[in-house]
Amino acid sequence: MATLKENGIAPVTEEATVPNNKITVVGAGQAGMACAVSILGKSLADELALVDVLEDKLKGEMMDLQHGNKDYSVTANSKTAVVTAGVRQQEGESRLNLVQTNVNVFKFIIPQIIKYSPDCIIIVVSNPVDILTYVTWKLSGLPKHRVIGSGCNLDSARFRYLMAEKLGIHPSSCHGWILGEHGDSSVAVWSGVNVAGVSLQELNPEMGTDNDKCQSTILGSARLPHQLKD
Repeated sequence: MATLKENGIAPVTEEATVPNNKITVVGAGQAGMACAVSILGKSLADELALVDVLEDKLKGEMMDLQHGNKDYSVTANSKTAVVTAGVRQQEGESRLNLVQTNVNVFKFIIPQIIKYSPDCIIIVVSNPVDILTYVTWKLSGLPKHRVIGSGCNLDSARFRYLMAEKLGIHPSSCHGWILGEHGDSSVAVWSGVNVAGVSLQELNPEMGTDNDKCQSTILGSARLPHQLKD
């Protein structure tokens, strides 16, 4: 028979639960912090974990985010892991020069992510992103639909912004893509560009040709942010 104590006293705190939408960001550099702030600003996660090997830098960034650690155990049960860690590209250097160094970095990072979050989706941002996305897929053992590279998405966003700036309209009205490997070999697909459904070639036949300064500006825009920050 239950005692009066057992019937009259009940716990007032709930048991700890696994977060429904936890996101991990690996790398507290500029790209990593941009991802983290965007995730928080848009309320995309109910828990955000930040991991970096540079402890002092991580502590500084953690003062803003309040959840960072060198220990990958803080990433446990993440639904998504965004990997931005790696050696930074120097001015005039090809992204392909970073391959071996960043592959070695990933050989440590990826197994740690899988150890604590075996069911997560991994998004790769580190350069060279196309190669490292493949490396991540091989190291993780995850099915291919759970390893995603950022590819030319940022390049395409810059492409639409610069077109809109030249045409004097809002970027949301410009539709076009940069295709190929993220880096020096990427290609702007001018023939597929449209403005609010109207082909760019009908609106401005000269735009995107070899004589158009906008062409070289767009193709060189990926390096500009790094140059301005150095």
